Amino acid sequence: MKRYVLAAVAALAAGPLAAGELATGDEITSAISGNTVQGDMSDGTAYTEFYDTDGTIRGADYTGNWRVSDDKMCFDYGEGENCWGVSLDGEGVSWMNGDVSDGTGTILDGNPNEF
Repeated sequence: MKRYVLAAVAALAAGPLAAGELATGDEITSAISGNTVQGDMSDGTAYTEFYDTDGTIRGADYTGNWRVSDDKMCFDYGEGENCWGVSLDGEGVSWMNGDVSDGTGTILDGNPNEF
């Protein structure tokens, strides 16, 4: 019986990321590249950004650069680069600073705002 329970647990663990589990660099790139994320940071700041496949970030009235490094997503808006771990849950994304979420968002296909 224990063997079947362990097999079931292993099968579940191999599926989508469990809550709080950080995505790998490949998972981040696959989910974010060429798509838009719309959400809020922990300070209440709302954002909508398109992450172009060429590494450009485009917002309503600004641009920046993004890249994935060491299983983190790094952002540079001209004031130096900052990197966060990424937790993915379907279309949901959380920008993680250690065990704390600094913001959340929803992944939208493509560039619906035409940034």
